[in-house]
Amino acid sequence: MLLPGQRLGFWKFVGNPNAKRGFLEGVVLDEGTLRPGVGGGLCQLTNLIYWMTLHTPLTVVQRWRHTYDVFPDNARTQPFASGATCAYPALDLQIENRTDAAYRLSLSVGQTHLVGAWSSDRAPAQAYRIYEAMHVITNDAPAIYMRSNIIRRKVLNLEGVEIGDELVTENHAQMM
Repeated sequence: MLLPGQRLGFWKFVGNPNAKRGFLEGVVLDEGTLRPGVGGGLCQLTNLIYWMTLHTPLTVVQRWRHTYDVFPDNARTQPFASGATCAYPALDLQIENRTDAAYRLSLSVGQTHLVGAWSSDRAPAQAYRIYEAMHVITNDAPAIYMRSNIIRRKVLNLEGVEIGDELVTENHAQMM
C-alpha cells in the first residue's frame, strides 16, 4: 500500500537481487552487451511499473532510461524509451504518492507475461494517454545511430476531454 505522502523505492522493496536470496540468472544489458547475470531481466518489471504509473496521478521521482535502444521497431507497441531500467543499488525507480488517496500495486508473473495494476481506494478523477513527440534518429558517426524523443502525457477528464498535456521525460539512446 502506498499511502499519501509515501515513496516506493523499487530496490528498497525488492532488496539485493543475489543468488543467496533466490534470484536466478537472466539477461543483463551491460554497456551495450547482452550477458547472463543474476537478477537479469528485472528491468522488465520496472518497465511495467513505470508504464503503469504514467497512467495514474502518482509521481515518478526517480527513473533511469536505458542508454541503448535494444528493441526492434517492427513489433514495438509503446513509444521508444517509455520504460525504466534498474541496476542494484544505484539505478532505482522511485514513485511518490502526492495525492490524498491510497494506492496498491499488484504484480504477478505468468508463464509468458508480467501482469500488474495500480488500484486505489478512490475512483479515478482523470485518465492519461502517453505519447511520443519529436522522435529523431541521427547518424552521429560511422555506424553510430542515436535515437531521441520526448514522452508526454495528455490528461483527460472522465468525459474524455483533454484538460492538460504534461512533459514526462526526454530520451536519448544509441541504437543497437
